[in-house]
Amino acid sequence: MSHPPAHTTPALDPTTQVRVRLRVQSGADIQLGPGRIDVLQGVAETGSIAEAGRRLGMSYQRVWSLVQAMNAAFEAPLVVKQRGGSAGGGAALTPTGQTVLAAYRAADAAALQAAQPHLGGVLGLLRKP
Repeated sequence: MSHPPAHTTPALDPTTQVRVRLRVQSGADIQLGPGRIDVLQGVAETGSIAEAGRRLGMSYQRVWSLVQAMNAAFEAPLVVKQRGGSAGGGAALTPTGQTVLAAYRAADAAALQAAQPHLGGVLGLLRKP
C-alpha cells in the first residue's frame, strides 16, 4: 500500500528529501500516523469511506477498520457513517475529527520546518547519485 509522503523538502537533487513522519502512540499502539491521517483526509474530501479507500489503494474493510480504531482511541468519534436514503449514504468527519486532522497537519508542517535547518548540512554530505 502506498501512502503519499509526509511533508517533504527538496534537497540537492530531486531524489533526496527530508521527510517527517509523525506518529501518536499510546503504549505500543499507534493512534495516529500518516496512513490514518490520509484516511481522515480522504473521508473529509470525498464524504465516503469506500472512495477514500479507492484513493488510497485500500479496501473498504481496511479503511473501516482504521476508522473504528481511531474512533475507539478518542473520547469522541472522528468519523461518522450516514445511512442511505434519498441522498444516499456516506461518511463525514466530526468536529473532533476535523480538529485532529488540522492539528496533525499543522504539527507535521512545523516538524518539517524545524528539522530543515538541522538536516540541511547533512544533505550536503550525502554521496551524489
